[in-house]
Amino acid sequence: MNARAPDEQPAKTGKPCIFPRQPNPLKITTMTKEDLQKLADLITANVGIFNKEVLTSQEAAQYMGISLSTLYKLTMTAKVPHSKPGGKMCYFNRVELERWLQSNRVATTDEIEQKAQNYCIKKGGTL
Repeated sequence: MNARAPDEQPAKTGKPCIFPRQPNPLKITTMTKEDLQKLADLITANVGIFNKEVLTSQEAAQYMGISLSTLYKLTMTAKVPHSKPGGKMCYFNRVELERWLQSNRVATTDEIEQKAQNYCIKKGGTL
């Protein structure tokens, strides 16, 4: 038996330290085949939206992350681009929705400061 002094460090063995198991923060559980099938169906349904060119109202609301009632308000006030080919059903072009979602971009503080600096330099002054 190897005895060591209380202030002596243990010898290094080259083996990794093993810590006690930590609780699972994600709460992952075992999934049944039915659960896996539901998950696969959900993923397939959501991926389809990103591949379609023309979206229904339900798909457009889901794509934009807003409620259907909010989308209806936006269409009624003609704030969002949409089409009504038959006069009743609304359809949305995905690319136009993306363009609309990215419109009215707010400049960052750095961009505003750069514009101010450029303006002052152009006018002959400095900040």
